[in-house]
Amino acid sequence: MSVITPIRDEDLEFDHGSFDAPAFANQTLGSWQALAGIIDHTLLKPDATLPQVESLCDETVRYRFACAMVNPVWASTAVGMLQGTGIPVGVVIGFPLGASLVSTLRQEAAALSRLGARELDMVIPIGQLKSGNHHAVEHAVHAAATVAHHQGAILKVILETALLTVEEKLRGAELAIQAGADFIKTSTGFASGGATAADVALMRGVAGGRCGVKASGGIRTLADVRAMLEAGANRIGASASVAIVREIGAE
Repeated sequence: MSVITPIRDEDLEFDHGSFDAPAFANQTLGSWQALAGIIDHTLLKPDATLPQVESLCDETVRYRFACAMVNPVWASTAVGMLQGTGIPVGVVIGFPLGASLVSTLRQEAAALSRLGARELDMVIPIGQLKSGNHHAVEHAVHAAATVAHHQGAILKVILETALLTVEEKLRGAELAIQAGADFIKTSTGFASGGATAADVALMRGVAGGRCGVKASGGIRTLADVRAMLEAGANRIGASASVAIVREIGAE
């Protein structure tokens, strides 16, 4: 049984390596294919229909996006459509409020992994973080990460930065990383604001080279993507993915 180690203030000031954001941005923006390969093509609206999900999956295969990101109810549909393509399906858990029981997060992670999802995006327990209950936050992330990793999936942890203070962003990012997050992520797209370059830079500063940083929420243009990559993101979540890659030459 693994043990969760409490985070000290000095952990937030430690040098955790570097990520060469300018080089990554330059390489990724060199072709539409490279850019598509780091975008999670996303459809998370509550009224999404089967034809829309099927269209999302078709576009994911056509442009070779990083993954097709859907709500749990559409996981098996997306897995079936992407089978044999080499492109993973991503599914959200504890979404969009970050207020689920830990047992629910575990169950969602296990069930969706068994269905074939290989990327899970969970919302950090926002209220617990804002209440200073850091152990509860780390416990929830650790529980989901343990199940995901056991099933061969990766876990991205959404901070919902629009609802947090700077201190809460720093603390939440560190808690998520130490609990096993493969990526820390800005936003659900359902709060009062989405990704900002400043928040991405702050999160990359905490992460260093230890994990990925995903920018999502309100990213609609190539200029938006460029700003996020230059700030330190190495994954983008967007519903406007096709329009974005068409800006640099995709057809």
